[in-house]
Amino acid sequence: MYWTYGGYVVLGIITLGVISLACADELAAGSRLARMVCGYGAVFWGVRLGLQAVFDVKPHLTAWWLKAGYHTLSVLFLCFTAVYGYATVR
Repeated sequence: MYWTYGGYVVLGIITLGVISLACADELAAGSRLARMVCGYGAVFWGVRLGLQAVFDVKPHLTAWWLKAGYHTLSVLFLCFTAVYGYATVR
């Protein structure tokens, strides 16, 4: 079950990334569908960012590079949320 959920999330992340890269012009055009896709991206990454506060991963951050990676991902999730959110409302 764990691998199924993990694979589903990874597939969702890859799909959102491919759509964002392949259809960037259409997403930037601001159609209703584009705003909905960007809204989905903002909610997806916002929830992911919020989950970082819920799960205690500090016991697993044993090396400096794990801590750096964790904080880098947090910044990326915040940026993704902001960019998709901006694209949704502009």
